[in-house]
Amino acid sequence: MPEIDLSDLARDGGGSPNLRAYLARPEGEGPWPGVVVAHEVFGADEQMRRHADRMARAGYLTVLPDLYSDGGGLRCVRGVVSALGAGHGRAFTDLLAGRDWLRARNDCTGRVGVLGFCLGGGFAIASAPDFDASAPNYGYLPGDLQAVAARSCPVVASYAGRDRTLVGAADRLRGALREAGVPNDVKEYPDAGHSFLNEAPNGPKPLRVVLRAMGTGPHPESAADAWERIGSFFAEHLGGEREAES
Repeated sequence: MPEIDLSDLARDGGGSPNLRAYLARPEGEGPWPGVVVAHEVFGADEQMRRHADRMARAGYLTVLPDLYSDGGGLRCVRGVVSALGAGHGRAFTDLLAGRDWLRARNDCTGRVGVLGFCLGGGFAIASAPDFDASAPNYGYLPGDLQAVAARSCPVVASYAGRDRTLVGAADRLRGALREAGVPNDVKEYPDAGHSFLNEAPNGPKPLRVVLRAMGTGPHPESAADAWERIGSFFAEHLGGEREAES
């Protein structure tokens, strides 16, 4: 059952009328803690599915909602980005549909975290009050960061020192979480660029040349450390394995 339909849960709360999601299920019987993956701007592509599969291998029942289900990326990306900027909207409802689907299952313990990348990293920060643990990766900070931090669940966050779009974000997030007394592990990797947890370049091929010139793309050494931190943090706050193995 690699693909599931979350339409009823999303539609009832004002989310996408037709919401598809990828399901990655651990081996065995469970119950397992759950993880909702918030995809990056290029959508729920094969790279994002690999991230979901990694979490399943680590012992998490994992759902990757396709935030572009209604209309595809070209039609939906503006609305998704707008929702992130506003702090509410259809994309948030879609992610919570994934959470609610997990919590309702007998093979889930009821504890659910959110794991996000790039655009999805921003959602992982902004929606952290609605989850039991959050792992944003190179995530954009909400305008009301202090208010979000005051209600946030524990956060393990990873940023890249060569990411010119998020200069100072790690320090700002760490400071807000510490001020709010939220357990956190926020780290910036000096030699990495945006999307460094990905295993290969993704997105439209003509754009990859530009992204590579900007220093965007895989950095295996930094990624290995980030995944180890995510695994340990989620194991502490959700349960599950200590490492999110490759």
